[in-house]
Amino acid sequence: MGAPQPEEIYELTREEGKHRLERPFLEMASTALAAGLDIAMGVTVLTLLQAQLEHRLGTPAAHAVASVGFGIGFVFLIVGRGELFTENFLVPLAGLDGKERNAWWKVAELWTVSPVMNLAAGALMVLLLTVHSVLPFGTGRAAIRTAETIHSNGWLALFASAIVAGGLMTAMTWYVEGQRSMGIRVTVAWIAGSILALGSFNHAIVVTVEQIYGIRYGAHIPWRFALENFFVAAAGNMIGGIGLVTLNRFTQARSGAKAASG
Repeated sequence: MGAPQPEEIYELTREEGKHRLERPFLEMASTALAAGLDIAMGVTVLTLLQAQLEHRLGTPAAHAVASVGFGIGFVFLIVGRGELFTENFLVPLAGLDGKERNAWWKVAELWTVSPVMNLAAGALMVLLLTVHSVLPFGTGRAAIRTAETIHSNGWLALFASAIVAGGLMTAMTWYVEGQRSMGIRVTVAWIAGSILALGSFNHAIVVTVEQIYGIRYGAHIPWRFALENFFVAAAGNMIGGIGLVTLNRFTQARSGAKAASG
């Protein structure tokens, strides 16, 4: 069986989008909370692997291996049907097709509730895991280094990195929504998560969880920076996710549908 055509992926995405726009608040919030927990576990695996491998492989190689480990968080996300903030660009916008204009309020609700719940769950998990002696000795140094990697960048670099992160995550959503095979969905999610971590791209949820980790372990990073970067990352993620991927894929799908019908 060959890969699905763009118009087929669009139809599958639109159906999922309609479902998301019709959900009650409690389901929306709990799904976003679950995603926050999944991502916190991915960040934890990233940190643990870096801490354990740095003295054997060196920092660059340890980061490469740990980035592959981070992809586990995205596997949990896809298998468990959680929803990150950046997954709510492509899918609900496709679900607006054929909906009334007031459906935009539901999209606005998604874009507000999902990041808040993502971060609430992620922060709670980090608070639990950073209690003294919960994680192995040396984990804190790796968490601090990861947080300081983002903090050392200028705002322009952070914004550009966020655009790339948003595009990457929305592309992942497009690929995943177009596949019915769980094996393919898991593989795509793992690869995308690994790339995100390998490049230390500025994803609003992932990086904020990393910042909280680092600060909890003593990183000299102001909470104000974590908050400001969240909004910079969210704006960049939206530009990359909607501008670079969503609009382009919608155009591709509609052109394909016209060609097929013609």
